[in-house]
Amino acid sequence: MTRFVFITGGVVSSLGKGIASAALGALLQARGYSVRLRKLDPYLNVDPGTMSPLQHGEVFVTDDGAETDLDLGHYERFTGVHAKRSDNATTGRIYSEVIARERRGDYLGATVQVIPHITDAIKEAITRDAFDDAGNPVDFALIEIGGTVGDIESLPFLEAIRQLGNELGPQGVMFVHLTLVPYIPSAGELKTKPTQHSVKELLNVGIQANMLICRCDRPIPANERRKIALFCNLRPEAVIAALDVDTIYQVPISYHAEGIDREVLRHFGLPFDTEPDVSRWQRIVDTVRAPEGEVKIAVVGKYTNLLDSYKSLAEALAHGGIANRVRVKLDWMDSQIFEKPDAVARLEGVHGILVPGGFGERGTEGKIEAVRFAREHRVPFLGICFGMQMAVIECARHLAGFPHASSTEFGPCDEPVVGLLTEWARGNQIERRAADTDLGGTMRLGAYPAVLAPGSLVSRTYGDATEIFERHRHRYEVNVRYREYLEAAGLRFSGMSPDAVLPEIVEYPSHPWFIGVQFHPELKSKPFDPHPLFRGFIAAAVRQARLV
Repeated sequence: MTRFVFITGGVVSSLGKGIASAALGALLQARGYSVRLRKLDPYLNVDPGTMSPLQHGEVFVTDDGAETDLDLGHYERFTGVHAKRSDNATTGRIYSEVIARERRGDYLGATVQVIPHITDAIKEAITRDAFDDAGNPVDFALIEIGGTVGDIESLPFLEAIRQLGNELGPQGVMFVHLTLVPYIPSAGELKTKPTQHSVKELLNVGIQANMLICRCDRPIPANERRKIALFCNLRPEAVIAALDVDTIYQVPISYHAEGIDREVLRHFGLPFDTEPDVSRWQRIVDTVRAPEGEVKIAVVGKYTNLLDSYKSLAEALAHGGIANRVRVKLDWMDSQIFEKPDAVARLEGVHGILVPGGFGERGTEGKIEAVRFAREHRVPFLGICFGMQMAVIECARHLAGFPHASSTEFGPCDEPVVGLLTEWARGNQIERRAADTDLGGTMRLGAYPAVLAPGSLVSRTYGDATEIFERHRHRYEVNVRYREYLEAAGLRFSGMSPDAVLPEIVEYPSHPWFIGVQFHPELKSKPFDPHPLFRGFIAAAVRQARLV
């Protein structure tokens, strides 16, 4: 039987429901239970694929090609369970499905309403496909409800989980509420009233929280914990203090010490007398806190004003540091600054340069200058998606004799070394796109294979692999018709699609470590299994640090 744990948030947003959900999932796994984590988002977009990274943060792509909320990245990194399309649903998707059913006549003439039709669709999204990779029902499904209790747009989701609570009973459903217990310096004490009001707001929609996770910057005194429990109809043990930590990988350890996993098992009547093994989390934390060195990586991007735009990237670089037992210091640089004369001097002294993904023409010339600096100064370089395309354009302009080389993404050009991806193979199917296709969900999305050239740097980085599967999210591709000219200039095409039509990886054999990839390796990196490219990139940066 699958047990459902719903995680809601109150008082303010950005309290860390995603991390809390992921940490709880990891602790239940450590106790031998199988888990699946899901996110319900109340916004009207069908998915976050068309949303600005500066508004919503990064788009996390799953193996099956879904564009999802960045919290699914936390779920994967903490539990190792690969997310699926069914693990993220939005108001827009729910309403689209209901309206499509109405148009088909599925409701047999009934008046379609929020209750029961929308709430039924939400409950279906929550309960369907709650299986592990072997096809067995998971022991626990952890469902994060986006937004903050009291928001108008989240009301249908709260009503749906209230109904599920009635239908499945306490043996099948638990409600966890994440709140804020702020410290007021002028009063010299923590204040519990915001938490009380948030729980009351939840009660107004018919949901009694079974456990509270209270975000705070200092321990909650026993008398304050009892006060919260008294006013919120809880046992004091069900009031969990979630203190600020220096690394997110400390969260499972801290939550376990507070008894969060014990309280979940107690609620469902499951045994909790044995202790889970959290030693692997402690090893990660020890490595983060006591590194053997430090490397400085310049990330030259377009969305550096909101670092959540590169959440998985930052974590993957940290994983590379963990694998090499060094601290990775990130210097986030807006690519537009390198469009000014002599601005590339800011890159002197860094041990590695990374140019991440992006869309649109803004800042591209700065990225190309950063690529050129890495190539000419033999600084370890990793280009991801758009970053690989910029590396190819840089080679075409400065080495291959195509000074006007560019991408058709920026408009018509004389030498389109990067062009619109119009068709590609997915298994036995051919997917096709056109310039006037809708933007939402129409890119090359999800996991695709790439064949690696034997003996290449990238093959060695992957442990002498000959084929890999990586996640993609792009609408433009490197034009394979320029391959001969680019390789003659020294840029090796070391990874291709199985049909040898789509360039996947480029590298300079004459460079200490220079790789560009069309996919997003950061989406598959985990603290216990750092991605080979980030492990190799940071290792190259460590060697570079010894030379500087």
